[in-house]
Amino acid sequence: MVIPMRAMLFEQQGSPLVLRDIPIPEAKAGQILLRVKACGICRTDLHVVDGDLKEPRLPVIPGHQVVGVVEKLGEGVTSFAMGQRLGVPWLGGSCGHCWFCSQGRENLCDHALYTGYQINGGFAEYMVANEAYCFPIPAGYGDEQAAPLLCAGLIGYRAYRLVASSRTLGLYGFGAAAHILIQLARHFGQQVYAFTRKGDAEAQNFALSLGAVWAGDSSQPPPVPLDGAIIFAPAGELVPQALKAVRKGGTVVCAGIHMSAIPSFPYDILWGERQLCSVANLTRRDGEEFLPLAAKIPVKTSVTLYPLEEANQALNDLRAGRFTGAGVVVP
Repeated sequence: MVIPMRAMLFEQQGSPLVLRDIPIPEAKAGQILLRVKACGICRTDLHVVDGDLKEPRLPVIPGHQVVGVVEKLGEGVTSFAMGQRLGVPWLGGSCGHCWFCSQGRENLCDHALYTGYQINGGFAEYMVANEAYCFPIPAGYGDEQAAPLLCAGLIGYRAYRLVASSRTLGLYGFGAAAHILIQLARHFGQQVYAFTRKGDAEAQNFALSLGAVWAGDSSQPPPVPLDGAIIFAPAGELVPQALKAVRKGGTVVCAGIHMSAIPSFPYDILWGERQLCSVANLTRRDGEEFLPLAAKIPVKTSVTLYPLEEANQALNDLRAGRFTGAGVVVP
């Protein structure tokens, strides 16, 4: 007897997700069957359904910030136990033997597989995940509150490590990742300057409530030179803005997986040993370091909840900036 589950499927480019009844997947060797409790929504999900990312395996179930409970262990799985609560991130697998993997840079593996992109993700009642790419969820977090830590938190943390020595730090785009990162930065005594969409007073007030010393329009210069900046918004025009805002020797990190074209800019805003770099995906080490740290601080997430069948509405609300913090789909 085939037991069905509900899932939101991305079936073809240019079309919204469709609610389907499909069979519950089987946990094969090295895999875990999880009953999904919550799945954060992410701008990367938008890039998948909007066609900015060109290699989805269709049909696919999106969602890559998954919190679930172990329902079944596949053959050979020994790291986790039945009933344990786990998190599943964007990186769902890598080859393990290429140069990148051998250097601890599995996030750059040419044969990596990604949750909700090439592997079915968490916009469903159940999912399977590779044992080696799951993380225990720290105690003290509700399912919905833990979900944004698995991408907004992990990718943000990977970007943050490149500017961790900054005394003054700019965050361009104050969404799910920035509202987590500001808590990390404040914990380490840094001054945070938040940049939002023009006229987005709600986001600016949200940033100030979390400890930003200043919040304003992304086109505005900050009141002091920045030592570092992280760009979360997928807007290439912010790169020259951020370079102008950082002092000599400062670093600008592009933290998104997709960004619109970066306009040309004069060399003098890069000169002075300013650095412009990107982060790509995440490694398991990021999760092993960040999740315990988030629990220790503790990082608190602000979430807006959507039932599974309203996943399209959740994505539209994210696109339009209709909520602060993070959106989470709950089956």
